Amino acid sequence: MPSSTDVVVVGAGLAGLVAACEVLDAGKRVTVLEQEPAASLGGQAWWSFGGIFLVDSPEQRRMRVRDSLDLARQDWLGSAAFDRPEDDWGSRWAEAYLEFAAGEKRSWLRSRGVRFFPVVGWAERGGGLATGHGNSVPRFHITWGTGPGVLDPFVRRFREGLSEGRARILHRHRVDELIVEGGAVVGAAGAVLGPSTAARGEASSRDEVGSFEERAGAVIVASGGIGGNHELVRQLWPARLGRAPGSMLSGVPAHVDGRMLGITERAGARLVNTDRHWHYTEGIANHAPVWADHGIRILPGPSPLWLDATGRRLPTPLFPGFDTLATLEHILATGHDHSWFVLTQAIIEKEFALSGSEQNPDLTGKDLKLLAQRVRPGAPGPVEAFKERGADFVVASSLPELLHGMVGLQPGGEGGPLDVERVRREVYARDRELGNTFSKDAQVTAIRGARSYLGDRLIRVAKPHRLLDRAAGPLIAVKLHVLTRKTLGGIQTDLAGRALDSAGEPVPGLYAAGEASGFGGGGMHGYRALEGTFLGGCLFSGRAAGRAAARVG
Repeated sequence: MPSSTDVVVVGAGLAGLVAACEVLDAGKRVTVLEQEPAASLGGQAWWSFGGIFLVDSPEQRRMRVRDSLDLARQDWLGSAAFDRPEDDWGSRWAEAYLEFAAGEKRSWLRSRGVRFFPVVGWAERGGGLATGHGNSVPRFHITWGTGPGVLDPFVRRFREGLSEGRARILHRHRVDELIVEGGAVVGAAGAVLGPSTAARGEASSRDEVGSFEERAGAVIVASGGIGGNHELVRQLWPARLGRAPGSMLSGVPAHVDGRMLGITERAGARLVNTDRHWHYTEGIANHAPVWADHGIRILPGPSPLWLDATGRRLPTPLFPGFDTLATLEHILATGHDHSWFVLTQAIIEKEFALSGSEQNPDLTGKDLKLLAQRVRPGAPGPVEAFKERGADFVVASSLPELLHGMVGLQPGGEGGPLDVERVRREVYARDRELGNTFSKDAQVTAIRGARSYLGDRLIRVAKPHRLLDRAAGPLIAVKLHVLTRKTLGGIQTDLAGRALDSAGEPVPGLYAAGEASGFGGGGMHGYRALEGTFLGGCLFSGRAAGRAAARVG
């Protein structure tokens, strides 16, 4: 027999939980349907580094960063490059989100107990022009507690709703259909999956043990993106980025499969910008994988020498941490799926961070004693663990030894594409540029420019030095893979989170939030994103959809 509630939320990730909390705060009843077991509550956000995009924050001002809504708008629009008719709602969402990030976002989060690490990070520095892609200033605010710290207030509020009897969460309930009656979405139906002891992120069974039907006045789809479904990623691969990679690592669990997009489309919603993706080029295989093809992203500082699979240096301005998608396009144009970092121990100690809550136990665990190790000699423990155990790392005391190790890691071994003589020339040429405090090498100039920012000089960017300086050694090479991550398109919505049909009219009773909606409007990021905006997009779109659905549910 079907059960009923005021609002059904599909997906128990960050966007879904925020939406559910808004429904509860409005005094309504909410049921969350989630196909994964209880261990995976919080979805992808739990695994994240917890970066939050804020504009003109107290943290920025304390770090002597002068930011403004106008500058953030310039950066966003230069990155998004909106140029399609279907970008109308996405651009409206972008403007609304910028105002949120420059306005009440920080106080709204702080009122729920969220706090931030005092040093603001500078991620996705851009393509080199003021009007182009990238962040002109540091805006990456790391949450104290990383991804779990972002989730905590909403998990707590939702659990209060459970204890009040106004909230339910049905794990192992896979939605296969949105129920449409009289042109309106009135609920969701699907299969009850068998119990699973799978830990967070692990693959769970798809054995069906029953069926369900849940009716409501409104349904919010907050089911995430497509990054765990490589077949769908390749099917929707952006033609402008060239061929799809033959091999990729997964930055998200396998259940991030995009199946709700087609289900929502069949219920009348319009999907737009499904060819806009955000995948990383600095992926490394996890030495302790949780899901299939589990990759971790290196969050690099600007100093590693970046080489393609043949050993040729990447062109200006494709430096580490500058322009993700331009780098991806360039790497794939070489005909190979991997590239290389060449660096030193001095660089890895100061510049390598690993994305993910589990790779940052000091920030995640709010451990001040462990955090203090970041300013002491030596790389953070998780980084050292990858250097010692990671399959993609080569550590050597000399350049010939390093080159030998790189050849051994490449596909085809000695018959692979790497030209070791070219690598040798690139290393020596780069080192010659370090003889002066000025240089024609744009990367060397960028490194020195980065160190003019206090936060980078203190904990993020190593003092410029020769790669072959023995005092900075040993030498390190890292083989880098394409890492799937975010979907920038999806279900088109208006500013209330209402799903729109092909004529641009709201589908009665249907809402969408988070990555399933391209984080709002079917693509508020346009072609490129500014780092720190994904969790914030889940917060903002979940809040909007939850508030609107509660009014009709």
